[in-house]
Amino acid sequence: MTQMQARSQGRPTLEMVAAAAGVSRSTVSRVVNGSPNVTSEAIAAVQSAIETLGYVPNRAARMLAGRRAHAVALVIPENTAKFFADPFFAAVIQGVAQFLSTTEYSLTLLIAADADAKKTRYFLQSGNVDGALVLSHHIDDHSYSSLSQEIPLVFGGRPMSFGGTMPHYVDVDNVAAARSATERLVASGRKRIGTIAGPQNMAVGIDRLEGWRQALRAHGIDDAVAEIGDFSPTSGEAAMQRLLAREGAEFDGLFIANAQMASGALSVLREHGVKVPHDVGIITVDDDYFASSAKPPLTTVAQPTTEVGEKMAEVLLDLMAGKDVPRVMELPTRIVERASL
Repeated sequence: MTQMQARSQGRPTLEMVAAAAGVSRSTVSRVVNGSPNVTSEAIAAVQSAIETLGYVPNRAARMLAGRRAHAVALVIPENTAKFFADPFFAAVIQGVAQFLSTTEYSLTLLIAADADAKKTRYFLQSGNVDGALVLSHHIDDHSYSSLSQEIPLVFGGRPMSFGGTMPHYVDVDNVAAARSATERLVASGRKRIGTIAGPQNMAVGIDRLEGWRQALRAHGIDDAVAEIGDFSPTSGEAAMQRLLAREGAEFDGLFIANAQMASGALSVLREHGVKVPHDVGIITVDDDYFASSAKPPLTTVAQPTTEVGEKMAEVLLDLMAGKDVPRVMELPTRIVERASL
């Protein structure tokens, strides 16, 4: 029977594969589900029959038989506007998807704003996925604080709001990244160094502010010139307006916690006739479109965002397989020199 003839008879079934391979239905099922208790001859016969018939395993039936969904969820607790505006999320998703494409697992993306948290949690607990990844976690978000006790769970970035054992997470050392960026400003001769920090209800915002402070303390530089944003370009604009309006807040260098805020801050500096890097040197984090297309292009700390996504997926699948993996994985960063410093 040719492949075209087989398909003309309707969707191939497990029984049709068994008949074509000359084996029992249970043998076909074992081959499809990767059981080791099958001879090499039977595996070859079943695989040949599957290829000839164009058989596609019924995923729902496999889920019921093995009590596995063969799917993982990526949860992003942000509103859709922020999700689509931030290239960081796209890069992490790309990494997760690249890794999962080499496995039998599919990816379910859940953009879960506060109002959807309970619904999202119920979805994760109801057997729809075998494990979950959580990205962009906030200190006041308790929706996922105990979920790691119920399903395998890996966070992208150091998670917040955990009173017990820290869940598994993949990140960069944000304190060290901010400290090295600020040290780069000091090395360039800047004496009065301010910051526009990220939101203080997220570990990444807290840690990057701490790294800036550590570097300044090490050099005896005052750390009073600081404003807070929410990682968006508009918040960078507003924070820069506040810095310029503050009496006595002189600065010749700025560490800005991400490139989106830095791009917004640059537009305000241009409006006020402040030249970068002649009057103010700037260094930021994230080697993305906002950094490379800024005027001038921004010197930045590049974090391996796609690799973070890949490693998150790898750790999750290892947990699902019962492997012993480290609770914390930190990937290296590097400084990309451009024209803002």
